[in-house]
Amino acid sequence: MAEVTLEKVNKVYDNGFHAVHDLDLDVRDGEFLVLVGPSGCGKSTALRMVAGLESISSGKLTIGDRVVNDVHPKDRDIAFVFQNYALYPHMNVRDNIGFALKLRKASKSEINERVAEAARLLELTDLLDVKPGQLSGGQRQRVAMGRAIVRRPQVFLMDEPLSNLDAKLRVQMRAEISRLQHDLGVTTLYVTHDQIEAMTMGDRVAVMSKGLLQQVDTPQNLYDRPDNLYVATFIGSPQMNLMMGQLALGAAPTVTIGKQTLSLTASLIAQRPDLRAFDDREVVVGIRPESLDDASLARETDEGRTLEALVELREGLGSEVVAHAMLDATGPKVETAQRDPEATLTGTGGVEIVARLDPRTAVKVDELARFTVDVDTLHFFDPATTLAIRG
Repeated sequence: MAEVTLEKVNKVYDNGFHAVHDLDLDVRDGEFLVLVGPSGCGKSTALRMVAGLESISSGKLTIGDRVVNDVHPKDRDIAFVFQNYALYPHMNVRDNIGFALKLRKASKSEINERVAEAARLLELTDLLDVKPGQLSGGQRQRVAMGRAIVRRPQVFLMDEPLSNLDAKLRVQMRAEISRLQHDLGVTTLYVTHDQIEAMTMGDRVAVMSKGLLQQVDTPQNLYDRPDNLYVATFIGSPQMNLMMGQLALGAAPTVTIGKQTLSLTASLIAQRPDLRAFDDREVVVGIRPESLDDASLARETDEGRTLEALVELREGLGSEVVAHAMLDATGPKVETAQRDPEATLTGTGGVEIVARLDPRTAVKVDELARFTVDVDTLHFFDPATTLAIRG
């Protein structure tokens, strides 16, 4: 096992496109780290640079105690699991799994032993004599995993390995890959565009946008303490509600959103001391959907803790109701990713908010609903920089 360290790594293509900007990333020994972001954000390019499938324009890449910038892929002691499985159709499962060992001229007994061990781990023992064309998508992905396992590499690299599977199978394979990585303890760098995949699998998650690393943290910290507006809106489904608000932090602190005012608690201000610098200024206010409740179900009136909005859509999901409502306020629009020098915020009229409500809720479409706000969970962002205001 080994750490993988990227120091100020850049990738600039011949046509001038700058795909990855000064990437600093440390994948700890035995850690499962997920790189997540939308298509074109640079995550797969970063993974391919670690694998040696893309050259590094500048910076330093270390695997274990070796700088591997110019080391051939086959000499990096890594195993790559591809999106499309990359199995040999004319070979059976046994030969596909053991092919890399055969190329290394391992003994027949060693190949048989390692293949049998991998097949047992992946529940493929009964399929060793079957060819890939006879396998389901999930079984093919297990074979691809088996081929990586038998090599006993220092590092696993996985590029969107579940994207070709249906939703139910993806959930199953997420659990299997997580269990397998935990049992093997191999350092793993995993790339996906699916934030749910990232949040459920990673020990830590690195969020990227437009070639820039936005934040690296545990899944829960990314959700609870996003560093900027991009991370706040990317992590979480439904995403965080955002609106412009005017702070007034006198003896009775408040934030005014449109024509409605929320009272802020002393504990909230204490947890976010940097808010004091924004007294009497406009900020971006973030409210997670689960921080909104149907005020009509509250046992007591919560003065200064409610927002009224017109319900436009009600989605009953059994365990909860997801309500979409229009709030009379101004919403920010992030034009570009945080840390882009051209990043700007422009106001939009009217804000659609989403609330995750108790299934007993009586909110109705085309009616004004009153939502209780858990003000202690509010997020605040600087409109000029898009950075979180915490301290």
